[in-house]
Amino acid sequence: MYRMLVADDEMIERKVLIKRLKGMFDGQLELFEAENGREILKIYEEKKIQIMLLDIEMPGVTGLEAAEEIRRTDRNCCIIFLTAFDEFSYAKRAISVHALDYLLKPCDEKELLLVVEAAMKYASDAENGSIPAYAVLKRNEPEERKPEEPHGAARETEPESGRELRKRILDYIEANYMNDVSVREISEALCYSEAYFCRLFKQEFHQSFVTYLTLYRIENAKKQLAMPSVNIKDIGKSVGYPDSNYFAKVFRRAAGISPSDYRAEVLEHKQV
Repeated sequence: MYRMLVADDEMIERKVLIKRLKGMFDGQLELFEAENGREILKIYEEKKIQIMLLDIEMPGVTGLEAAEEIRRTDRNCCIIFLTAFDEFSYAKRAISVHALDYLLKPCDEKELLLVVEAAMKYASDAENGSIPAYAVLKRNEPEERKPEEPHGAARETEPESGRELRKRILDYIEANYMNDVSVREISEALCYSEAYFCRLFKQEFHQSFVTYLTLYRIENAKKQLAMPSVNIKDIGKSVGYPDSNYFAKVFRRAAGISPSDYRAEVLEHKQV
């Protein structure tokens, strides 16, 4: 079981998240909860937390401040931020934290499911010593950066048009979806800070980047599954999932059916 901490100062929101996660990942997650940054740090140390779902803004020590403290010594803990649109300027500081994703409140159920699924895969890789390079701080990079120096600060004051941004994002995804792609990498490529990019992405595509990337990969896999001569394992690799078991798991989460059953249904439909 993966040890996951959910932190939100709003008790009802926190309890709803815990309930949803228990329903989605029964037997896979050991869940803990915190209502402020001090509790986050305490539980993190005591329970050796692997995955965190943190509200950015909380009274006292914020979720972001707690995450910054943890990241100074722990490169492996997988952090997902919960935020609201009006908190994104504040969230620019999260650049040094390298979060897996930023979920906008209230987060969509499928979005939550797919992002936590990705976090569990990351935690597994970290445990096995095969952490993807995109998910950790570069060894020659300073542990802390000044908040005044977000990526693409000039661009953020003069945002490009929605059409231009959409095209650049789609071009990047089309060229790179078969590789390990993170929020950090695409935001750097497009010259935005991670948090600001996530805000723009959510506004343009109405879902988080990790969710969109997952569904994009699954749609590409579906096209290949319609071709009976292509091996399912090879299809998984070609869309960014070298682990065939993980590919099958994510496909089922996103499509509600296994890759092999999907192929059987498509081929049966073609024969009718």
